[in-house]
Formats: sequence, C-alpha cells, structure tokens
Amino acid sequence: MNLEEIKGNPAKKIMEFSVPAIISMMLTAFITVADGFFMGNYVGKEGIAAVNLGLPIVYLYLGVGLMVSIGGVAMAGMCLGGGDREGSNQIFRQTIAVTALLSLIISCAMVFGLGPMLLVFKAEREVGRYFEEYYRIMLLALPAMVINSSLGMFIRGDGNPQFYLKVTVLNVVLNVFMDYGAAVCLGLGAAGIALSSCLSALVSMGCLFWYFLKKSEIYHLGTFQFSWRLCVRGILNGSSEFIGEMSTGIAMFAYNFVIMRMTGADGVAAFTIIGYTAYLFGMVIVGFGQGASPLISFCYGAREKRAAAEIRSRTSRYVFGAGAAVLAVMTALRGWYGGLFVSSEEVKAMVEEGMLVFMASFLFSGINSITSFYFTATGRAFESAVISFARGLVILLACIFVLPALFGMKGVWMAAPVTEVLTLGITVWFLCREKQVL
Repeated sequence: MNLEEIKGNPAKKIMEFSVPAIISMMLTAFITVADGFFMGNYVGKEGIAAVNLGLPIVYLYLGVGLMVSIGGVAMAGMCLGGGDREGSNQIFRQTIAVTALLSLIISCAMVFGLGPMLLVFKAEREVGRYFEEYYRIMLLALPAMVINSSLGMFIRGDGNPQFYLKVTVLNVVLNVFMDYGAAVCLGLGAAGIALSSCLSALVSMGCLFWYFLKKSEIYHLGTFQFSWRLCVRGILNGSSEFIGEMSTGIAMFAYNFVIMRMTGADGVAAFTIIGYTAYLFGMVIVGFGQGASPLISFCYGAREKRAAAEIRSRTSRYVFGAGAAVLAVMTALRGWYGGLFVSSEEVKAMVEEGMLVFMASFLFSGINSITSFYFTATGRAFESAVISFARGLVILLACIFVLPALFGMKGVWMAAPVTEVLTLGITVWFLCREKQVL
C-alpha cells in the first residue's frame, strides 16, 4: 500500500479494495440463499424454518471468527504501516491458528447443544428432523467457512483481493452444482444441502492455503511464537465484532422464539425469506467495511488520522446509497420475491407485507456498521463495542419483545428499523466527539 496514493485518490482506493470484497461477500451470501432456494423448493417451508432456527449457531462461529480475525488484521495492518513486516507475519500466523482452534472447540461443544435448542423452540416434528439433519453436518462445514473468511481478510491485506474473489466464485459454483445434485438428482434433502456446503468450503480452503504457500508477497505460513499479549489485544480489538455477531445470534434466537409462538413455522419461514435480503445487504456492508479497514488501519498507523476519517466518511456515504438502491429495487419486486422460495400463499403474503417495513433499516444500518468498523480499525474497541452492543442486543431485544406485543407481526418487521434509527444517535454522538479531537 502507498500512503500518497490513498490520500491522493481515496475513492479509487476504497473501491479497489471494497468492490472485490463486496462481490466475494455477496457470492458467499448467495450460497446461503441458494441453500434456501433448494431447501424451500425441494424440502419445503419446514426446511427453511429449520435452517433459520439454527442461525444462532452460525452467528456464534462468525462472532468468534471475526473477533479474532478482524482484530488480527487491524494489528497486522498497523504493524505493516509502521514498517514491521516480520511482526505483521507473526500476527497473521497466530490469528489463523487461534481462529481454527476456537472454531473446532465450538463444533465439539455444539454436538451436545442441538437437542436442547429444539426443546426451547418446541419445534414441530418435521422442523426438528430437518434441523438435526442439516446442522450435524454444518458443524463440520462452519469451521472451514470461518477459516476461509479469515484467510480472505489477510489476502486483501496482502493487496490481492482479486484472488480471493476467484476462490469465492469457485466456492459458489461448486456449492450450487452440488446442491442441485444432492437435492434434485439424488433426493438427499437437508443433509445433502449441508454436505454440499461442507465439500465446497474444504475445496476453497485448499486453494487459499496454496496462495499463502506459493503466491503471497507479505503474509506467509510458517512457525510462530505464540504471544498471549497479542492474542488478548487482538481479541479485545475485535470484541465489537464478536458482540455484534453474538448479539445478532441472540436477537435471532429471540425473533424465532417470539414468531414461533405467534404464527409457528409459517412466520419463521417468512422471516427467513426476508432475512435473505437483509443478509445479502449485510454482506455489502461487511464488504465495504473489510475493504476500507486495511486502508484505515494503514493510514492510522502512519499517523494520518484525517485520511483515515475521510475513508470512513466516504465509505458511509457509499453504503447509504447502496441501502437506498436495494430498498427501491425490492419495493418493486416484493410481490414476486416470496414465490421464489415457497408455494405457500400464507407465507408469500407475510413476506410481501413485511418487506417494506423491515427494509427501511437498510438506510441506517450501513452507517452504524461502517463507523463500528472504523473504530475497530483504529484500535478504539470501546466505541465500536458500544455501537455493536446497542444495535445488536440492547435496543434490538427491547424492540423484539415490545413491538410485537403491541403490533403483532407488524411489530416484528418494525424492530430492525426502529433499532437502527435509535443507534444512529449513538453513532453520531461518537463521531461528534472525535471531530473535537481531530
């Protein structure tokens, strides 16, 4: 990375780093949507509901992976900006090792957690069967997915986001092809769809490890000296991402708990289908955040704080524009969208009704998320954690339990936009404080 190039044309650099990341994240998210398409059309609405009930498990993996990886990438980027190439490499190696170890520990623990989750939700018999079929295999796939994501962040820091994009395309093509074979040709149902995700993730992992063995210019696999100080510092620095993902997992648990008691599997299926749009847009935000973070860390490490703030400001404007565009497009397509996944008229009606209200959150969620990424990238974990904690847990949980009690299913759809608007006040307050410092 070149500091003068970043300062001279920040918009170009943001797009250069973010667009491949956005495409990669969107393609990764498309795997989930494709799984939902095959699950809904070849297993049924109960299959979609079963997958959604287990999303808190997925967010647990994502939270731990992002906590270790984003904290590690930020520290490695600041080391690189300060000229310490070997120190940056040590952080890279330790980050990947810790990510892999924690992911495997979670899988071992979750083997015993699937049954109790079903008891809490009081899931219908078919939903429970699909849940166990799918997630017992996903406990093998999810560690591979988390490690792949971590490796991808360092590939971007290495200045070669295009390679990770190619691997992601390969992952998507393999996954969709195997989904079709498992669900349509072989009739393997939920277990086959999960197995497809597992196999495609393992192939992608092999490609990514090859990159760091043969192609990387900065980061290289090898031995390292484990440092508790770096480990704790990285975890603390990435703690806001952990809080954000875990909060999302807890919120998803709460959503499912409330909806299952209000409308049963139909409501959960409708919420899941709308959630695919939110998930795809969330990947746009994460792509912008992951693309901008190395630039922000590099500028901040080089003591160019105003340049780092400019990158944050520009990126926030971009995600606001993206949110407005998605809202406009999906408003026009909301009547057609639900039918992609299910044939149930009741579920399709719920999707059409909930879309407009829920997606209003897209106008504000990007600004809140990018600001949280910014504070993480500059080593200010407290501010980032407060934003993540507010929008992902405290305010959101209050909305999930209060608004549906007042407005029924409409209250379920209102929870996200009300949360993002209230969190925006906290975000603006932190940024106003920073302007006084800068």
